[in-house]
Amino acid sequence: MAPSPSPRGRQVTVVQALALLLAFVLTAGVGGLLTAGLVMPTVAAANTATDLSVQAFEDLPSELEAQPLSEKSVMLAADGTVLAEFFSENRVVVALDQVSVPMQNAVIATEDRRFYQHGGIDPAGMARALVQNQLNDSQQGASTLTQQYVKNVLIEKAVRSGDLAAAEAAREADGTEGYARKLREAKLAIALEKEQTKDQILENYLNIAQFGVATYGVESAALRYFSKHAVDLNYLEAATIAGVTQSPTRFDPVRNPEDSQNRRNTVLMLMRDQGYITQEEYDAGVATPLPDSLAVSEAQSGCMAAGAVVQGSGYFCDYVTKVIQNDPAFGETAEEREDTLYRGGLVITTTLDPRLQTLADTEVKNTVPVDDPTGVGSAISVVEPGSGQIKAMAQNRNFNNSGDAAGRDNSVNYNASYSYGGSNGFMPGSTFKPFTLLEWLKKGHNLNERVNGTRRVLNTNQFTACGERYGSSTWDVGNAEGGAGMMTVMDATRQSVNLAYLSMAMQLDLCDIMNGAAELGVTSSTSGTEGQAISAVPSNVLGSGSTSPLALAGAYAAFASGGVYCKPIAITNVKDADGNDLPIPDAGCHQAIDPNVAAGMSEAMSNVWRGTGSSLGARSYPASGKTGTTTHNEHTWFVGYTPRLASAVWVGYPDRNTPMQGITINGRYARNAFGATYAGRTWVNFMDQALADGQENPGFTAPSTDLRFGQSIGVPSVVGQPAAAAQATLEGAGFAVSVGETTPSDISAGSVVSQSPSGSAPPGSTITLTLSAGPAQPSGPGGDNGGQGGGNGPGNNNGQGGGDNRGGN
Repeated sequence: MAPSPSPRGRQVTVVQALALLLAFVLTAGVGGLLTAGLVMPTVAAANTATDLSVQAFEDLPSELEAQPLSEKSVMLAADGTVLAEFFSENRVVVALDQVSVPMQNAVIATEDRRFYQHGGIDPAGMARALVQNQLNDSQQGASTLTQQYVKNVLIEKAVRSGDLAAAEAAREADGTEGYARKLREAKLAIALEKEQTKDQILENYLNIAQFGVATYGVESAALRYFSKHAVDLNYLEAATIAGVTQSPTRFDPVRNPEDSQNRRNTVLMLMRDQGYITQEEYDAGVATPLPDSLAVSEAQSGCMAAGAVVQGSGYFCDYVTKVIQNDPAFGETAEEREDTLYRGGLVITTTLDPRLQTLADTEVKNTVPVDDPTGVGSAISVVEPGSGQIKAMAQNRNFNNSGDAAGRDNSVNYNASYSYGGSNGFMPGSTFKPFTLLEWLKKGHNLNERVNGTRRVLNTNQFTACGERYGSSTWDVGNAEGGAGMMTVMDATRQSVNLAYLSMAMQLDLCDIMNGAAELGVTSSTSGTEGQAISAVPSNVLGSGSTSPLALAGAYAAFASGGVYCKPIAITNVKDADGNDLPIPDAGCHQAIDPNVAAGMSEAMSNVWRGTGSSLGARSYPASGKTGTTTHNEHTWFVGYTPRLASAVWVGYPDRNTPMQGITINGRYARNAFGATYAGRTWVNFMDQALADGQENPGFTAPSTDLRFGQSIGVPSVVGQPAAAAQATLEGAGFAVSVGETTPSDISAGSVVSQSPSGSAPPGSTITLTLSAGPAQPSGPGGDNGGQGGGNGPGNNNGQGGGDNRGGN
């Protein structure tokens, strides 16, 4: 039967409870042992209206069901660095052999000097306290250390279940409830001592007791007050801690040092009188001012302390807590998951790389400082291809999730979607175009096909969505980065030409494009539609939906890893308080894209350094990427990757769609901010340093010729045809035409003498034509056969009179 903070069964008066308790004490005897089954004789109460019987005692619980103690959880970086701690009760459970002998002695001397002699209750002490309380209207204690442990278990259970009334009842010290509680504790204490050894009870008490404000257990107290482990406490430090439990707030050494020092000295006296310390040790102890002995290390619960450990890591830390609070792997309900985090004693090992995190935070804030007058925000997410591990997450704000956060201090994570940080995401602009390219290549198109990039007015009914023609509406679209006429998909990607990409989308299905992005984790990040595929509307081909930097980094990491997509993960291991591994969210790595298609994506985006990212200069390592800018420069991006790292950088106003035009940020003026202006600069500065670690930076696998140029088809022979007719024939067959040099020929001038290539070539290939200049004309008196000696003169072609060396072409 589970214990209850309040008596079950019959209710008794104060006098009846006193009579029953005294009878119980006297029956228990000096050893505190009852007869088998905790049987008790009938007692006639002073109040003759009611007779107390064995049943009144038997109604009380006789088994203490102690649940695992609330322990603090610890979050670690990938290298084991402690990022943060989380607790409702700051407690670290330790074994008795991890508590110094002076600490054990101090508690016994203070709380229960006869601990090792009694059997759970101290009859003499209880009787004395009962008499004094009745005669003097005082409230003396006399609870044994075992009884105190029982009381703490009952309080802990009530608090954990949210029953505050029961917790208060367990603390009740006077009146009917007070004596009933004493009786209940006494019965449970005796039963407990039949099940556990004295050392087990002492160990449990040292771990459950409160040793100060929000400080539970002797290990946490030792760390807080003296910055050392409980096993290393000396007698003076032990006396300080042991004295706190009588009134955890009043005797807290940090909050009330004067009262704490007086209480410590009382404990030292008890230790001296019971032979635990010498007179000399006592004299030296009481002569030591309490502040001189302290080395305070205040534990902070939550992520606000993380940034002081690893620069700017507060937002990543908060993201990890959201993963735990959102994932059923950590509990069936949100309440259970939060309880697991703050009371479960977890050790959470994360993916965070402190070196990369420090670099990311530094470069985000170097490009767009926290206190920049514009108020522009910036964020970067860094993901490892092939594993999905989030290596860094930073933004140009100071993490603060307290109620008084203001200005550039906040807890909104710009890198994540709404449920994982409170941001609704941002329009990705042209960094979304690669998902149209992805679908283009999946459908068998190639990188050198030519599409129309000319600015023009479109009709939305030129697009297909989920197999149906889109509704009719005129749409005047411009090209922010230039481009006109027919161009290859490679050039359209390099220059980020809007109309070229819309021309590609017209040959595809918008739903396929959006679903392809969703399969790589790029979905809506906005509350209400979070996690859903971005809407299949024409404007979203150009990045008008909202998503997050982390989602884009994860998707581009799939291009980097040969098509293997891994959901971005922040946790690699979680152990419970007993050291057992718990289930954690799985990255679910799988081959989401054909490796050849992924190679084509990398090939196309490797030209960014010669296109929209040319102002950033060439990289010394193989890298691909894409700039992104929304219509009026409200949001700008650079998302790029190598086989080792994928990083997404966003720059814009976090809470409104305000154009970044005519602005100066950290000395860099931008008439119109584009993807390379600030975001690209952050990306380059971070990645150049991140990859300069002595490790090899491999290149990408090259795509097949077919993916570059398409599967070869027959090239019509146009030799002998006039140039115009030859060009029409070749273009009609799907080839581009280039006219090269002319050459003398018997074929009529202007007709095709030769073509290259001939036979077969990929669709869209350029066929170079060589045209005839007409028959060659005689160049001198000797004609083609030489000079004075003629073609057959003594020297023939090589002699002095040879014609080819004298007056020839």
